[in-house]
Amino acid sequence: MPAVTIRLGIVGCGSFAGNFIPLFKAHPLVQAVVLCDVDDGKLAAAAQKYEIAETSPSLDRLCADATIDAVALFTQNWLHAPQAVTALRAGKHVYSAVPTGITQQEVENLVAATQASGRVYMLGETSYYYPAVLYCRQRFRAGDFGRAVYGEAEYIHDFDHGLYDVMKWRGGDRWRETAGGPPMHYPTHSTSQILSVTGAHMTHVSCQGFVDDHEDGLFGVGANRWDNPFSNQTALFRMSDGSSCRISEMRRLGHPGAVRMSLFGTQGCFEQEDAGARWLTRDRRETESIDEQLVCAGVPVVLLSDDPMRVVTADDGTHKGMSILHPIQRLPREFTNIPSGHAGSHQFLVDDFVRAAVNGDLPPNNAWDAARYALPGIIAHESSQRGGELLEILDLGAPPCAPVEYSEPPT
Repeated sequence: MPAVTIRLGIVGCGSFAGNFIPLFKAHPLVQAVVLCDVDDGKLAAAAQKYEIAETSPSLDRLCADATIDAVALFTQNWLHAPQAVTALRAGKHVYSAVPTGITQQEVENLVAATQASGRVYMLGETSYYYPAVLYCRQRFRAGDFGRAVYGEAEYIHDFDHGLYDVMKWRGGDRWRETAGGPPMHYPTHSTSQILSVTGAHMTHVSCQGFVDDHEDGLFGVGANRWDNPFSNQTALFRMSDGSSCRISEMRRLGHPGAVRMSLFGTQGCFEQEDAGARWLTRDRRETESIDEQLVCAGVPVVLLSDDPMRVVTADDGTHKGMSILHPIQRLPREFTNIPSGHAGSHQFLVDDFVRAAVNGDLPPNNAWDAARYALPGIIAHESSQRGGELLEILDLGAPPCAPVEYSEPPT
C-alpha cells in the first residue's frame, strides 16, 4: 500500500453514486470508503451491495470524524454547494457531482471556502473528459484552430428519457417542486466543453427561454420552487477572448438526446452532430471524419508479462467505455474491467480527485473552473426572465496555478 492514502466518505447512496463507489473503493490511494446517507434503508442496502462495513448517518457526522480526509457528494443538486462549503470548512477535500451551485452567492461562498481551507475541491464534470473535448483540447493547444471565433455546446435530455424517474428519486413525495428547475441552472455539461478547450471565460449573456405548456405541469409560475416557466433555454455569450458562444439546455425536445460541441476558429473547425463529427479547414479536401476516434467501445489493456521482452493483451482486461483518445495508460491498473460511464469520464474524474487530494495538487474542474462553468448559466436564467436583456457575468478569477495533468499511473 502506498505511504500516503486517504479515507473517503461518499455522501448519498443513490443510483448515480453506484457508478463511482466501486472506483473509489478500487483506487490504490484510497485506504477506506465510508458510506453516508440520511436514509437508513438506502445506506444499509448500499453497504451490503458494495461490501463496505463503515457507514455514517449524516454529512455532519462525517465532517466531525477526524479520520475522514475527503468527501464525495452525490446528493440532490440543490444541496451541492452548501454541503461542499460545510465539508471544506471542516477541513475535508471535496468531490462534488454537478452542478457547482444554483445561486451566485452559493458559488461565491464555495470559491471563498476553497481558498480559506487550502483543501482540494473538484467538480465531477464528465464533459471535460469526453472524447470530442479531448480531441479539441489537443488540437487547440497545438494551434490548429487558430483564434477561436465561435463555439456552441448543448445538453439535450428530454423528460421522456428517464428524467421523471430521476426527479422522483431525488425529490421524494414533493418531487414536482424541484423537477421544473431552470435548465440553465444545470449548464456545466455544456459550458465546460468550450471553456476547457479555449481557456476563455464568459463575460456577458443574453438568453431566451421556451415557455413550456406540457400537460405534466412541471414548469410555470407556482409549479416549482423557482416559479420557472422555461423547459428549454438558449443563450448567446460574449467571451473574454473576443469570440462568442451559444449554449442550449433542453429538457423538452423531440430528440434522442446529446451532449456535444462544435468550435470554429480562424484556421480550423470541429463540427459534431448526430450525423457524425469531422475536422474542417478552408480546403474541403482536408475534411476528416473522426467518428471512429470518438467511439467509446472499450480499449484493451496491455499487460507486462514475466518476460520483459514480451507483452500480452489481457483477454478480459478492458477499460470499458473508453475511446482510443482516452489516455488510459495513466489510470490505476485496479480500474481494469470496472465500467467508466459518461463517455469514459468516470475513471478519470475519480483518479484526478484522489491524486490531487493525496498530493495537494490543483485538479481540473477545480473551484475556479467550476465557478466559470456555473455562473454563466445562473446569469443566463436571469436574462431569460428579463426578456433576453444583456447582462454582465461575475468572474471570480482564474485558478491560482495550472491544474496538474497526470501522465503516469499512481504509485
